[in-house]
Amino acid sequence: MVILIGVSVFINYIDRGNLSTAATLVKHELHLSATQLGFLLTAFFITYMPMQPVVGWLVDKFTASRVLVAGFLVWSLATVLSGFAGGFALLFACRLLLGIGESVSFPSLSRILCENVGEAQRGLANGVVQSGLAFGPAFGIFFGGMLIAAWGWRPFFIGFGLISLFWVVAWMTISHRHVAHSEAARAVDTPPMTLILQQPSLWGASLAHFCSNFLLYFLLTWIPYYLVHERHWSLSQMASIGGAAFLLMGGGMLACGGFGDRLIRSGLSPTFVRKATCGTGAAIAAISMIGVGLSGDAASAIWLMFAGIGTGILGINTFVVAQTMAGPAATGRWVGVQNMLANVAGIIAPSLTGILVDRTGSFHVPFAIAAAMALGSGLSWIFLVGRISRIDWNARIVEAPAA
Repeated sequence: MVILIGVSVFINYIDRGNLSTAATLVKHELHLSATQLGFLLTAFFITYMPMQPVVGWLVDKFTASRVLVAGFLVWSLATVLSGFAGGFALLFACRLLLGIGESVSFPSLSRILCENVGEAQRGLANGVVQSGLAFGPAFGIFFGGMLIAAWGWRPFFIGFGLISLFWVVAWMTISHRHVAHSEAARAVDTPPMTLILQQPSLWGASLAHFCSNFLLYFLLTWIPYYLVHERHWSLSQMASIGGAAFLLMGGGMLACGGFGDRLIRSGLSPTFVRKATCGTGAAIAAISMIGVGLSGDAASAIWLMFAGIGTGILGINTFVVAQTMAGPAATGRWVGVQNMLANVAGIIAPSLTGILVDRTGSFHVPFAIAAAMALGSGLSWIFLVGRISRIDWNARIVEAPAA
């Protein structure tokens, strides 16, 4: 179950990142400016972001597996249609549709993990799932870059969109027998949305997630273009360097997720373990981003590897907090709100970077902003998120009128 969910995130991030990998060819073929390219990279989030609370409500009300499958079918269709786009407007529309489909992913998988995985195994399970968002771009940049260089970007979009539909068959085969859905959570009084919104940790986690997303989406959307145009690597060299950075990001997630679970099983507090992990990853990522921007070509590639590791460590616990604190009764809506606010960064980071590059002629300012965002994420996880333990929603409901 966990591996298949991880594969769905892997496919999700190939599909949302394939435009970045093909950016050079798409920009040339469709005669786009850097600003137009930035808006194309942002279009996904215009629909993805506001759909998050809607999907969170659907996940808490209906079976998460069904919501996940429906969205998967929509985003696969959007990927296929993107391969037929002949201009800016149609490609922009396909990216909007892709955002609608992919919006189901994290609220659905968070609810499934919350219902099926215990606290002391949650780090590794989320590491497997979260690693998909690193391995997906690694595959998309490395193999996708090679295929796009050899055959063009359109066959890659169409072919991968069709092939990924096999995941639906695999998931439907195992989900009805091996995935538990907590009916007990629906039997008790589930917390109203107003009560969920009153939790300070929700807002702290949302700010932390926003900052780490800014860093992630800057890497995901602009690093392939940066390596080719700023550092003058070939498409195949870009594929190797960018792919390696995202592979290390996924490896960092897996290693830290499993190591964190071991520390919790040995008796350490989940709060200490989760927050210390985020702080360490934030420091590594921030230093590395400055290194990428200020170093020579070869050294910048090495710094980019460390940036991938730091970003992976920083992001490993992004949804663990919601799964632990909200529980089955509220995980979908908590993650829906958190992911909606966090993905405002998906609108800002790609377009802001395009504008800054057009105006300054370099990536120095975008790298500095990304480093600051990494530090902001670590500080938010440490100081703005409270004790990481299950919230007693029934007690909060009883207390609410007196408050």
